[in-house]
Amino acid sequence: MSQRGTARPDLDYEQLAPTVDYVNRVVQVAGKYTLDEPFEVGWGNVVLDVTPRGLSTRTFRHPEVAFRVHYRLLDGDVLIESDRGTRTLSLRHESVASFYRAFCGTAAGLGIGPPNSSLICEIPGSPPAFEDDRVPRDWDADAARLMNTAVNLAADGLETWQAPYLGHRPRVGVMWGGFDLSATRWRPQRTTPAPGRPAFQQNAELHAYLSVGFSFGSSRSPHPGMYAYLWPQPDGLGSRAWGVEGAAWHPDAGLVQLPWPALMRTPDPVRSVVAFGDAVQAAAVDLAGWPDDLVCPRVDGWYMSRTPTAEVQRLEQEWHEHVHARD
Repeated sequence: MSQRGTARPDLDYEQLAPTVDYVNRVVQVAGKYTLDEPFEVGWGNVVLDVTPRGLSTRTFRHPEVAFRVHYRLLDGDVLIESDRGTRTLSLRHESVASFYRAFCGTAAGLGIGPPNSSLICEIPGSPPAFEDDRVPRDWDADAARLMNTAVNLAADGLETWQAPYLGHRPRVGVMWGGFDLSATRWRPQRTTPAPGRPAFQQNAELHAYLSVGFSFGSSRSPHPGMYAYLWPQPDGLGSRAWGVEGAAWHPDAGLVQLPWPALMRTPDPVRSVVAFGDAVQAAAVDLAGWPDDLVCPRVDGWYMSRTPTAEVQRLEQEWHEHVHARD
């Protein structure tokens, strides 16, 4: 597990909101290409990878060109990398519409066509399409740096938490619609989606899952921090402990929430993200009937490359006996 838990960015929603809102919109431009990819349960095909300098799509392999798009928050630009060459364009644009025009023109120079849709998704009150969003924008490099530091810290914890899960787990990454960092665990149990919701949300509720993530907050809930929820939602969540002081169940939101300041007060925020996720997994076992043998001991690659198989099996057996003893 990482020992880097020294970066403790102070996140103020009001300070970050203009930059978060702008980045949320422009990452949807390249994000649209992910919808051309094969669907992965849990919308794993749409996540943006967290990089040392920002957010990146996976590699798209089209018949005529292979490419990926890297939103480099620390550099204030977008790098389009392809087998035909590379191009960059600035994130400093007067509007989302201006950025969209520049992106499509730059991509065309590499033989990359525009996305198959220009609709803006999951942002209440936004114009319908990128071309229509002419709200003046300013680029705040300090806010972008804070965003990058926070999302890398949260990703460090979530990737560590996710690693020993034996079931299906999409890559940890940013969902470009809602713009939250998500780590999701699935189990093969069919469920009935909630009625009255958009198709993309209902189609994510066809099987049982739990999600742990990070959000910069929203105008309705202007509080950055970690969150978690289970689908379907079991009874009894209000009486649980969630592994980190300050984490609590909020029934109105349908979320377990760990405020960012509470996370930053812990001795090691990365380890605290792992503890938070482990508490959510325990709730799934105790309250929702999830199997208790879906998680292995948390070890590193050196351990697995050097340790005799019999010793690894013994560790796993002791781990699961410990889990049963907790029950």
